[in-house]
Amino acid sequence: MTPSTTLSSGDPLGEVRQEAADMTSSIRSLLGIESTAAELDPAGLGQALGRLAVSVAGNPAVFSRSAMVYGIRSAQAAMTAVLRGMGVNQSGPAEPTDDPRFADPAWTSNPLFYLVRQQHMLLEGFLRDLLAEADLDEVTRRKADFALRQVLDAAAPTNWLATNPVALKRAFETGGLSLVRGAGNALRDLATNKGMPRQVTPGQFRPGHELAATPGSVVFRNRLIELIQYEPQTQTVHTLPLLFSPPWINKYYIMDLAPGKSLVEWAVRHGHTCFMISYRNPDETLAELTMSDYLREGPLTALEVVEEITGTQQTNLAGLCLGGTMAAAMLAWLAARGEDRIHSLTVMNTLLDFTLPGQLGVFTDEAAIQRLDRTMARKGYLPADSMATTFNLLRARHLVWNYVVNNWLLGEEPAPFDILSWNSDSIRMASAMQTEYTRSLYLENRLAKGELTLAGQQLDLARISQDSYFVSAERDHIALWKAVYASARLMGGTVRFMLSNSGHIAGVVNPPNPKSRHWVGSADTLPEDPEAWRRQAAEVAKSWWEDWTPWIAGRAGRRRKPPPMGSITHPPLAAAPGSYVREK
Repeated sequence: MTPSTTLSSGDPLGEVRQEAADMTSSIRSLLGIESTAAELDPAGLGQALGRLAVSVAGNPAVFSRSAMVYGIRSAQAAMTAVLRGMGVNQSGPAEPTDDPRFADPAWTSNPLFYLVRQQHMLLEGFLRDLLAEADLDEVTRRKADFALRQVLDAAAPTNWLATNPVALKRAFETGGLSLVRGAGNALRDLATNKGMPRQVTPGQFRPGHELAATPGSVVFRNRLIELIQYEPQTQTVHTLPLLFSPPWINKYYIMDLAPGKSLVEWAVRHGHTCFMISYRNPDETLAELTMSDYLREGPLTALEVVEEITGTQQTNLAGLCLGGTMAAAMLAWLAARGEDRIHSLTVMNTLLDFTLPGQLGVFTDEAAIQRLDRTMARKGYLPADSMATTFNLLRARHLVWNYVVNNWLLGEEPAPFDILSWNSDSIRMASAMQTEYTRSLYLENRLAKGELTLAGQQLDLARISQDSYFVSAERDHIALWKAVYASARLMGGTVRFMLSNSGHIAGVVNPPNPKSRHWVGSADTLPEDPEAWRRQAAEVAKSWWEDWTPWIAGRAGRRRKPPPMGSITHPPLAAAPGSYVREK
């Protein structure tokens, strides 16, 4: 329905108002106002805060009550600080939480810093109360909640020199040198990192050297992927090869991070012939690639190459995040065609049911997708820094403000960290693919509903009969473990569901270590309620890698002599990690 169709025939000024609205829209488009807004605020967070403000203003009784409570507690906090300054160990109205930002003793022992922390916690409670009472639809509430969290994280007293006791002490101890170094770091980041604090020092971790170092060769290349075959590291290998399907929104080597932290290295050393898909960093020439193109030219093509090189008719498949979503989609595609070419499926932190989209739901509603479409239309892709910023904001306290304090206030360089080096190695998103998967999966949930059609086949996950192994992480903020659990229940075949004690990335980079543990059910059945599953699940003080190793070995066939590296049809083209992973 167009706006003009809603005008009442009894409104003599209706046509005038409509013409004015059309003219305003044209002017905004001509001046680039809407496209600028899309770039500055692609998720519409400012609009959500505006709606929150309107709702609060429309309910003065609720605002007055919350403001009065906030004022009373603020006065109590001030009085508590005075008493603590007089030596009385009095507790304030806000109960301190276990927050590493406030670990320094000064936040407890110094009355002024104690008051500052109390006031920040009270402000957080006040804003949360206003949000809880606001009359908002669910999408706007989710966005407003996310925006308020960004505001509160930014306003934390630890982020400012005058209210950070650690930074003040460091400045005193160094005679102000830490402030000089911090100012230099801030200016450098403003000039070279778009004003964001560095998480890593460039050049410390390089693909093919410190990262992505498992020996292998690129044995296939098309316009979208390179396929890496890894060199065997055992005298014999399992008959069935193992194909890794990484997400296309990051570079593949989170699955081959560093020696000792590489899942593919672990698999190779346990006798698997491993292949890895490495997606190209797309530019405007790939703008029109769709999900069907990614399926055909990615996993399906890779599977054909694996079969030709190894001479096998079945392959084990392992996917991560959206790479796991595509892997499951490929199984459903093969099932629709009656092709039994995959023997087992392993997916890590993967959503098939997007009913609970996690924090990414803030960026995947219809309005946000339309804003992104306008941004991508000019270039044919979503710039890499846009995706990087999105993921940084999901954990801004750790990935942004932590480095503001370390780099700018304390004058330090970021500590070497291989995972963050991978995290900062961002990739662009082909515009058609970006729009299609966010709308089809996150917004419409078509894969879970059995309504998604790719490459001419309608996908039904229930038709997948292969055994599958689902890994989830209890602290995952992108693929919530209960959403992964709901996804696992969509599969046909026998499902082994695993819950690890880590987050989205550490759930993959999870080599055996003293802190590792996971939960696994007593039987390969999944009750409807995930909490019911967890109550009966057994806790095991090991990495999930150690549970998966015998599971995948039992589905990989007998041992044999390793197949050759490449073949006459697909000879080695270059040493791993190849060229696509190095594209900027």
